[in-house]
Amino acid sequence: MDAFTTQQTVELCSRIGTKKAHMRLDKLFVNSCMAGPLLGFGCAVLISTSSSPWYQENAPGLIRTLGALLFPVGLVMIVLTGADLFTSNIMFMTIAYLHRRVSIIDVLKIWFISFFGNLGGMLFFMAIITGYGGLFSETPGYTETAVTIAMQKAHNPQWHQIFLRAIAANWLVCLAVFLSISSREIVSKVTAIWWPTATFVACAFDHVVANMYFVPMGIWEGAPISVGYYIWKSLIPTTLGNIIGGAVFVGLPYWYLYLTGEGNVEIDFNIGNIETALEAGGPMRR
Repeated sequence: MDAFTTQQTVELCSRIGTKKAHMRLDKLFVNSCMAGPLLGFGCAVLISTSSSPWYQENAPGLIRTLGALLFPVGLVMIVLTGADLFTSNIMFMTIAYLHRRVSIIDVLKIWFISFFGNLGGMLFFMAIITGYGGLFSETPGYTETAVTIAMQKAHNPQWHQIFLRAIAANWLVCLAVFLSISSREIVSKVTAIWWPTATFVACAFDHVVANMYFVPMGIWEGAPISVGYYIWKSLIPTTLGNIIGGAVFVGLPYWYLYLTGEGNVEIDFNIGNIETALEAGGPMRR
């Protein structure tokens, strides 16, 4: 097992958040725009895979699981290319702020720019690539599935249900990113990302950036949802829930467990020097 310890991983998350706070804003925005389409590829695969009427009728859990196993390709591409995803930036900036390396203004700035960069990139991918590209216009099954998913994300659940599902979604997404940072080679990173991400999709939790594709795509294909209704019923509760999931359930506890009361955390990037989380013991030395 060649991985960073949990404490080292939290330290790396703090450093990543600090680095993001000092990025040029134009580069941060472009990098955020790139993340939207990358995640959009996974969203498009999920709609395509779910467009199976027989399975939807007779084995809905099976087809949902199959789609969930394919969806993580989007987050893999985001992490491995270094694109800026709003939901993972919630974790990074929370840890860096609690570590007193960035200010609250830095946190809000990074969140704001990455959120709207993700939104712009995702809407471009949705409208130009898959919308005008006619990706889901080939058969009625694709169109019906796009509409059905949009209704499931923004219409059928109650506001508080979407909010609570969003907490769980970003809890898992941030854990996926966290585990990928602890990994020191690419196969382990991909594996670490895959399973928590597939879990959140299989459970139909709500991720704000993914829903930036699912709901507008459903509206494009004729779902009876207005833009205002989408903002109120989906965008707002998923954003708030994702913030709590990433900040309160990942960033805060791991900062408290592994960085409070500790001195400088040493990190050796030499692959030949293997230190495992098992050897490092628990989070609190004193």
